[in-house]
Amino acid sequence: MLRVLACVGLGLALNTGISAKEVMTPEKLWQVKRVSALGLNKDNKHVIYRVTTPSVENNNFSSKVYQVPLKGGQPQLLEDYQGLLSNPKISPDGSKKLFHETVKIKPILAADKHTDLSEANAYVFDDLNYRHWDTWKDGSVKHVFYQDLRTEEKVDIMEDMPFDSPTSPFGGPADYIWGPKGENIYYVSKKYMGVEYVTSTDTDIYRYNLASKETVNITDSNPGYDKYPAFSVNGQLAWLQMDEPGYEADKNDIIIMEKGNSVNLTAHWDGSVSSFKWSHDAKHIYFIAATKGTVQLFRVEVTTTPSAKPKIEQLTQGQFDVNGIVAVLDGHLVVNRNSMNSARELYRFDVSSNDLVALTNVNDAFYAGLDLPTVKSRIVKTQDGKDMLTWVIYPPNFDESKKYPTLLYLQGGPQSPLSQFYSFRWNFQVMASQGYIVVAPNRRGMPGHGVKWNEDISKDWGGKAMQDYLDAIDDVMKEPYVDKARIGALGASFGGYSAFYLAGNHEGRFKTFIAHCGIFDLRSMYGTTEELFFVNHDMGGAYWDKDNAAASKTYAEFNPIDYVHKWDSPMFVIHGGKDYRVPLGQGIQAFQAAKLRGLKSRFLYFPEENHWVLTPQNGIVWQREFFAWLEDTL
Repeated sequence: MLRVLACVGLGLALNTGISAKEVMTPEKLWQVKRVSALGLNKDNKHVIYRVTTPSVENNNFSSKVYQVPLKGGQPQLLEDYQGLLSNPKISPDGSKKLFHETVKIKPILAADKHTDLSEANAYVFDDLNYRHWDTWKDGSVKHVFYQDLRTEEKVDIMEDMPFDSPTSPFGGPADYIWGPKGENIYYVSKKYMGVEYVTSTDTDIYRYNLASKETVNITDSNPGYDKYPAFSVNGQLAWLQMDEPGYEADKNDIIIMEKGNSVNLTAHWDGSVSSFKWSHDAKHIYFIAATKGTVQLFRVEVTTTPSAKPKIEQLTQGQFDVNGIVAVLDGHLVVNRNSMNSARELYRFDVSSNDLVALTNVNDAFYAGLDLPTVKSRIVKTQDGKDMLTWVIYPPNFDESKKYPTLLYLQGGPQSPLSQFYSFRWNFQVMASQGYIVVAPNRRGMPGHGVKWNEDISKDWGGKAMQDYLDAIDDVMKEPYVDKARIGALGASFGGYSAFYLAGNHEGRFKTFIAHCGIFDLRSMYGTTEELFFVNHDMGGAYWDKDNAAASKTYAEFNPIDYVHKWDSPMFVIHGGKDYRVPLGQGIQAFQAAKLRGLKSRFLYFPEENHWVLTPQNGIVWQREFFAWLEDTL
């Protein structure tokens, strides 16, 4: 059998006589260094970046900071870098700084309500939004402050407001900026509470005037997301906007403000923007977006004419992801780039030639010592006649004359791109290096293939998307090198839902399943998840709303719990104790059902992890148990 036993961490090579190199293993994956840009040096000639190294032994991470010339060259280790970076949170005149802090607004903890019971350990809630992502609400919120650098006086520009900025759970310093002259502060907040908060995506951009202390909502007319405000050198404001309320995966457009009116620069383009930065001369905006199974760099011309359709150009292309813009200068940009076979590194993009030039090569020597998988794209014809891009990842030293066990990867989201991403958990490089072929379809619901393709999964979870998965594996199974008796299906979040659903609707295709933080019962999911706008939009609404045709169909036809009687294959369930997006009970119910059905099953529980697995030793446990299960059941 052409597989490395990753579960015992041997790190052996797939020895075919062709190469003496080793292959990627779970243990080696946690030796990969992680590169993150911090920004440009004040001289605008160097990029400063952090290299983070996991320590499995210490179960933590350590980091060092370097700078490298933008023209290329050797990196320099920096002992003290803070003074080298420009700080966008310092006001234009240098007199003030912006920051955020946590402030207590409401007594929620029992010890706050009952001050004579200081050792009490309880929460008292009167409304929803009582927990978010992986944290229970304790009556605290995040507020934006500015501080006078001469007097040290601090001002809470959201004083007494029971709202967050930065936004929860993932907002950060990008949620608040100075106006061009420093007379205003612009910040992002979702100013709702309770039921309204958890059912709304109406996040707005507010302008706070330092002199008058007045706050104005400048995006009040839009009922969906408004985020990531940024000014050009000319003082023109741009931001990202979704206009459909309650739809977190709506088309994301670039909006600019012109004389109090908004102009949509990307309305005519059949795609969705992930992030953007202004050009140095304010004539263009560079942006990142998913396209055809990758994430690439684009550019749009800036126009102030509402009816115009400005030119949009794709600037990069290739089998990789350009997944972030670090900085834009005259003639070049600094960007992040990775692929399924290589973790993130920093690159310089030259505007005149469209060339990407590596600035860092932190992991090159590490990868040079490994035989790597081969990643190929394949077009699969779906049952309804659509062309579906599917990534197929082959083991190192792949031999067409042999037969290989094959894994169908089920992407989460559900509206997230299956691009050339590099994951430290769902890592195709590791999977293929253990001797598995991995099939990763860009099924219905994934951005990068047009807005309609992305939207087609909503309220149809068990419909075309599930058929897309079956179409993909059926197509690849035609190849003689696929062992049709050893096919597995596995995924997380919506991918876990897909595993649970397909387990009762696969007609004997799959020999084993793995579901991480998957949705098992749509009714209890609706009753326990924290962001209700998501389930309202994607499931169609509440399970008790019998007059709602979309919701009725979802709960009647697409609920995995209703197909448990048809489960006939081993089921491995993984869940985190601090996952409040897909709460723990989903995994417990699925494991218990499988076990009571008499199926071979296993439950891997991480009490301190959330919807992800983030710590090194837990990450190794995840990988070892993952491959041990496959070795045992496939």
